[in-house]
Amino acid sequence: MLVIRGEPGVGKTALLDSLAGQTSGCQVVRALGVQSEMELAFAGLHQLCSPMLNRLDRLPVPQREALQTAFGLISAAPAPDRFLVGLAVLSLLSEVAGEQPLMCLVDDQQWLDRASAQALGFVARRLAAEPVGLLFATRDPGDELAGLPELAVEGLWEEDARALLDSVVAGPLDARVRDQIVAETRGNPLALLQLPRGMTPAQLAGGFGLAGARPLSGRIEESFLRQIQALPPEARRLLQLAAADPSGDMSLVWRAAGRLGIPVQAGAPAVEAELAEFTPRVRFRHPLVRSAAYRSASVQDRQEVHRALAEVTDPQLDPDRRAWHRAEAAAGPDEEVADELERSAGRAQGRGGLAAAAAFMERAAMLTPDPVHRTRRLLAAARAKCDAGALDAALGLLVAVEADPLDALQAAEVERLRGQIALDQRRGGDADRLLLSAARRLQPVDAGMARAAHLDALVAAIWADHMGSPGVREAAVAARSAPPGAAPPRALDVVLDAVALRITDGYAAAAPALTRALAVVLAPDVSRGESDRWLWLAGGRIGQFIAMELWDFESWQALAAGQAQFARDTGALMHLTFALNYLARTHILAGELGTATRLVEEDHLMAEAAGHPPIADTAMMLAAWRGREQEASDLIEAVSREAAARAVPALGRRADYASAVLYNGVGRSAAAYDAARRAFERESMGYGSHVVPELAEAAARTGDLKYLEIVQEWLSERARVTPTEWVLGIEARARALLSDGESAERCYRESIDRLGRTRVRAQLARAHLLYGQWLRRQRRRGEAREQLRTAHEMLDAMGISAFAEQASRELLATGETARKRTVEAAVELTAQEAQVARLARDGLSNPQIAARLFISARTVQYHLGKVFTKLDITSRSQLAQALPPDPDVVPAR
Repeated sequence: MLVIRGEPGVGKTALLDSLAGQTSGCQVVRALGVQSEMELAFAGLHQLCSPMLNRLDRLPVPQREALQTAFGLISAAPAPDRFLVGLAVLSLLSEVAGEQPLMCLVDDQQWLDRASAQALGFVARRLAAEPVGLLFATRDPGDELAGLPELAVEGLWEEDARALLDSVVAGPLDARVRDQIVAETRGNPLALLQLPRGMTPAQLAGGFGLAGARPLSGRIEESFLRQIQALPPEARRLLQLAAADPSGDMSLVWRAAGRLGIPVQAGAPAVEAELAEFTPRVRFRHPLVRSAAYRSASVQDRQEVHRALAEVTDPQLDPDRRAWHRAEAAAGPDEEVADELERSAGRAQGRGGLAAAAAFMERAAMLTPDPVHRTRRLLAAARAKCDAGALDAALGLLVAVEADPLDALQAAEVERLRGQIALDQRRGGDADRLLLSAARRLQPVDAGMARAAHLDALVAAIWADHMGSPGVREAAVAARSAPPGAAPPRALDVVLDAVALRITDGYAAAAPALTRALAVVLAPDVSRGESDRWLWLAGGRIGQFIAMELWDFESWQALAAGQAQFARDTGALMHLTFALNYLARTHILAGELGTATRLVEEDHLMAEAAGHPPIADTAMMLAAWRGREQEASDLIEAVSREAAARAVPALGRRADYASAVLYNGVGRSAAAYDAARRAFERESMGYGSHVVPELAEAAARTGDLKYLEIVQEWLSERARVTPTEWVLGIEARARALLSDGESAERCYRESIDRLGRTRVRAQLARAHLLYGQWLRRQRRRGEAREQLRTAHEMLDAMGISAFAEQASRELLATGETARKRTVEAAVELTAQEAQVARLARDGLSNPQIAARLFISARTVQYHLGKVFTKLDITSRSQLAQALPPDPDVVPAR
């Protein structure tokens, strides 16, 4: 794949044309970005894929349906995730290329609609073994193509530029003027060819170095404009008509021309001037010719050509383009056209084209004569802009909304949307204030929306500060005083009540409500009208925080695994990256650091495919538990800087937790105590179960027994109210650290016994370590060796190296040397080869692996071929023996 980058007229299209003419033995498909189609979701992608749609039946069903929905080939289907569309395109190109190598050429990529650009950027990053070439020509690659190989195309060398200029200038040209033209055009071939056209000898003699000169592209377009203005009126009119319809459908243009009274022979002068071709499709010599032709029409002329195009566009086959032409033809507000645009917005949203939906709805609002309907449509456009990630544009529409009188519901909706945008922009302080105000304003007019806004406000407040802060408490008190929800209550209502009660009345009072909320989240009732956004929020974030708050490890991991699987099944790559990180954190506490590492690596692969940075805080926690001091310290510092820069205390607390784990492991107890105490005193929902074990150990080692008593009382409350084996095991360990003699021993044994019934095996291993250290201090060396040996074997097998080293030193002090694991020389597989190999070993087929890792089945086979060569095997059945041992297989006690 390659991105050809350069200014207009420098020769990018010529390079693509040259390549297309030299690809013997290859299929060639092309797409052209068209500025006026930028708001039509997947328009560019449809151009590229339309010759291949007869192979759709070869794709897996979810991918086939996603592509059919995106292209409007089927209706009544949920909006496809953009990354599932990208995966479908990747699979389609791979299938076609299996018959004959395929070359895909995309010109004027900067004018592709965003959905197409994102999908093609996804594909470009995932091409590996496929005989597919994907070339983009663009002025500015943009974020969608970030990181792809680029070829910068620049102007001609001076000698060649002079020769080209001389070839188009009639008569002699002063050498100094010629040099000035060459210098100012920077050797741009199109500029050298076009700028002198239509210029008098006197104008050429003066050169082009005029004060206030426009940028080069503007001057090139002016040159085309002069040529268009020199055409006969009918030829000019035909060019204007063709420029107004970017589909290139010549039959459509001729039908519209007939309505305008333009004869067939009108195109001849434009063809002779080499401005455009009219068979078999309309093709302008350069996109700037199209732009100049459209600009050459008056406002009234543009309305007339769009009206003619709307009249000949089939309302059944192409309703959206017809609606857009009708909108451009409208001389003023028109409710009928606005209504048609609103229907187009609904279709665009159904295809996953949020940007297109926003554009249609915004245009509909501008054409709406009734202020009430206009406000409603502007609000809908603002919501669509927000969902599409165009937050600044959404804020701009809200300004337009507020220009009209608003009723109470609309005013509250505006404020809520402002708050949601602030939360998305990580402006927590602004978000909770705006959302709380919106919730209060919604209460008298829509109780259901008010409660949703109260939950938004509560989440924003917790994100912005710790649970004991005045702002969080105010949000919780307001939520509890809100009118009751619907009967029967929605999952949203149950969760809101539970979380608010936790903040206002404390853990003991809220535990039953939290338990009910967790049950609702674990089995959401979609028949209650819960939105996908809410179900994701509940299951993916709040539900997991509630599970951690209740010390329910199994529910936490089940929610995390379920969300990851849901994201994989639906191709929701952005959701998947968060889900993988939450799931990885459960495996860290389970002592399955190998699995956690693979999940983080998978997230990195997903982030690379999506073109966004991976999440750093899970990798930070993983490095801390592994005891990699330099790596962990660097990540902790980076996350702490991000937390301060964005004013996000939640990130700071995670950095403190990672610091506490790291410093407890390497023996810096005072630093561990400071970090853990900071996190504990600014408690975040669900993170007490992580932080408190670190704080208890650090407080004991630094001799702060008074604070250890505070921690133990905190644990005892939870152990009484929600007596899971996890909290009971940690609470017993804290009691052991506070006790002496038989009482301490009894507590250590209880801790090991209870944690042994859980999957929180990292804490179980550390319980063995603490008990062994205590036994050694009691001079009971034989018993200490047994505990320390168990701790070392578990911690070493898990890869929790710093704590394993502690166990090793303690064993040495008892007179025994710890035995290191025998590790075979690692086979040098890349991260993706290792992922593919493990999934193949676990029985997944090539298409299943491809869907999971967002690559093509052909790429899976390519990676497996390399794996087989490196491991010196010949079949998938040999993978189990050939792959290195799974580091998460922990020896039994």
